[in-house]
Amino acid sequence: MKTTLLIALLGAASLAHAQAQAPSGDAARGKALFMQDGCYACHGTAGHGEPYGPRLAPKPLPFAAVLGQLRQPRANMPRYVAQFVSDQDVADIYGYLSSVPTGPKASDIALLRD
Repeated sequence: MKTTLLIALLGAASLAHAQAQAPSGDAARGKALFMQDGCYACHGTAGHGEPYGPRLAPKPLPFAAVLGQLRQPRANMPRYVAQFVSDQDVADIYGYLSSVPTGPKASDIALLRD
């Protein structure tokens, strides 16, 4: 039991540290890049996921994971090299994804409660 708790705490601390390492990005510019570079076509306009791409927001993966996926993608995602999408562009897109608010819980929506 203590080992499981320790592992969970270390994992949470590691995630918080990785999120803290994300460079600052301009969310408005990131949104424009997200649309311009076609990210929305697979991930939806707010990064909520579509049939072709997974959910990216709210609460995106750590910046290093997002950057790694862009540079060396898995599955069918195209590769975005730094020559065409700079690290600052990625930081701005990450800033946009981080700015997407979490939606309300179903229990807070009157039509779903009744």
